[in-house]
Amino acid sequence: MINNFLTSIFVILLSFTSPVTTNFSASPITSPKTLAAVAETKEATAKDVYNSIDANSFSLPAFECFSKALRGYEKLKEQGKIKKNYLTVIDFSKSSNTKRLWIIDMESEKVLFNTYVAHGRNSGNEFAKTFSNKPSSYKSSLGFYTTGEIYTGKHGESLRLDGVESGINSNARARAIVMHAADYVSESFIKQNSRLGRSLGCPALPNHLNKKIINLITGKSCLFIYHPNKTYLTSSKLLS
Repeated sequence: MINNFLTSIFVILLSFTSPVTTNFSASPITSPKTLAAVAETKEATAKDVYNSIDANSFSLPAFECFSKALRGYEKLKEQGKIKKNYLTVIDFSKSSNTKRLWIIDMESEKVLFNTYVAHGRNSGNEFAKTFSNKPSSYKSSLGFYTTGEIYTGKHGESLRLDGVESGINSNARARAIVMHAADYVSESFIKQNSRLGRSLGCPALPNHLNKKIINLITGKSCLFIYHPNKTYLTSSKLLS
């Protein structure tokens, strides 16, 4: 009888005993295979977008360049830093004698412009090879920008740019890196000099297209300047 009573008390006490808990939580371990699968999925998605774009009688940027532009564009959109669906892509791995600027309407998936664009005079001659975020370097800066406001300066209507990558292009506004028209961005200049003219670091545009382009992309759209520069590609948080 006593044994039964003690057993009952023991059972009751157990029912009020809280289970032992710990403060340790297991963190999921991402295997290299999982990371590779994620990378493959992202690349496949980028290829789907790339293949769906209507070149609209123009060319398309190289996929390697576009896929990186798309990655940063999507991140900036998620962060609320861009408000327009235009993606401007500049490929400074190409000769300045080629049309290496594209403006893509990501909503309609169409290329709207494909034209010439200048790089900074200290970045290189026909090809841009070196880049800087330093004032008075007269070099181009790589990476992602958001477009700012239009103002009238010594080159007429010009578009301010804000570099969004710290240490890479974050001095753009302080350096007065803007989009503007320039006489030296033309086929006639190329014929006379065997290369396009160069700026003080600005992505300068042909006179006849400048106004159309900057009025289209002004007001928080995304602009990406690409080059397969290892230092940039490994340090960009938007591409990581």
